Amino acid sequence: MAELVPSEVPGSSKESSSFFSSLYENLNQNPYFNAGAGLAGIGIAMSFLRRTAQISNTYFRRRFMITLQVNNEDAAYPWLLDFINKRSATQTRNLSANTTVHQAESGKTELSISFLPGHGTHFFVHNYRWIKVERQREKQVIQRDGIRTPFETVTLTTLGSDVKFFKSMLEHSAKEAIDNAETGLVIYQAVGPQWVRFGVPRKKRDIESVVLDGRVCDQLVQDFQEFIGSAAWYADRGVPYRRGYLFYGPPGTGKSSFISALASHFGYSVCLLSLSERTLDDDRLNHLLNTAPPNSVVILEDIDAAFVSREDPMSNHPAYQGLSRVTFSGLLNALDGVACAEERITFMTTNYVERLDPALIRPGRVDRKQYFGNATEGMLRKMFTRFYREPSDSNLAEQFVQRVSEHKTELSPATIQGHFLMHKQDPRGALDNIKNMFKSI
Repeated sequence: MAELVPSEVPGSSKESSSFFSSLYENLNQNPYFNAGAGLAGIGIAMSFLRRTAQISNTYFRRRFMITLQVNNEDAAYPWLLDFINKRSATQTRNLSANTTVHQAESGKTELSISFLPGHGTHFFVHNYRWIKVERQREKQVIQRDGIRTPFETVTLTTLGSDVKFFKSMLEHSAKEAIDNAETGLVIYQAVGPQWVRFGVPRKKRDIESVVLDGRVCDQLVQDFQEFIGSAAWYADRGVPYRRGYLFYGPPGTGKSSFISALASHFGYSVCLLSLSERTLDDDRLNHLLNTAPPNSVVILEDIDAAFVSREDPMSNHPAYQGLSRVTFSGLLNALDGVACAEERITFMTTNYVERLDPALIRPGRVDRKQYFGNATEGMLRKMFTRFYREPSDSNLAEQFVQRVSEHKTELSPATIQGHFLMHKQDPRGALDNIKNMFKSI
């Protein structure tokens, strides 16, 4: 009996397998397909590697790098650019100019040109770290002082994870900017019930330029520095945080000059107040002494001209009547009354300390008294050497001291300085014409 063999049904799995096998063999033998498949594989691999690199880069930047972004709406922006420009490690030639035109009060026009890092990428080193800087200008426009300015950003990137690094750098750049912007010693004058800047800031005076006897200068500097750094000490002990100084001595001995130099040395401004001003009364005096600008010292010059001792018979002399509307009790209350402001430094100067009432210069109102005398031999030597920059092996200074001492007459530092100014570039002339100093005495 014959065996029936089932015929293959079209579309069966065996037929499909045969079809795909045949297709694979044909494609595999096709060189164009092989090349395309290879390129596709390379593309997929490159895409995978690129994506992996992006993820790795993002992870690395987040974990091991810090970024700081500052825009030109921030006050620190110009400081930071200037800070970067001074430390550019590549000495970049990609710069942008910043030009300002200023007209002085005299009418003279002054031009100032500075350079800042241009737009693009820069590198510099700070505290042994390389920092990448990217300065970009956006299409966005901002309004500043009525002027439309393109919006800009500067982005700083460096290795590390502590934000204190960038904070320290910003503080450093701000300090440099403030130091460069300091214009000098600011003088305030009382106008009505308020303090108003008087003229333009003066050039700061080096405290070493005021020659005092012995260690007086060092002692006063140390005393001032100790006071301004002792606010917590005063508060803990319930002591009013105020300091009063009395400088007394003959005219021309450097009392006012030293106060200005001391204020300049510590970055303080100076407030001048004349007690003999006819429009000044007790209320206005009290208000002014208690509203002095921060970081300033108040100077009451020639206080003996406004108030004399109540025990002095000359106090009733007509010449002393009507000099001021300020009463003596009003001054005392303004100096240390209940309503007195804290953190105040007051200087009083006088040529005649014996005329001052003891109540005015008692402790609490005057904490330190310092005598400013005429020039001693040490002061003469130091003034001559400083003024003429004499070398240490020169004996001109010693000859000057010896010849002045022979006259047995005291001279004020102001008189000696005036003599030096008559012979600015001629120390020998200053030595030979010493007798001229004594003719005006």
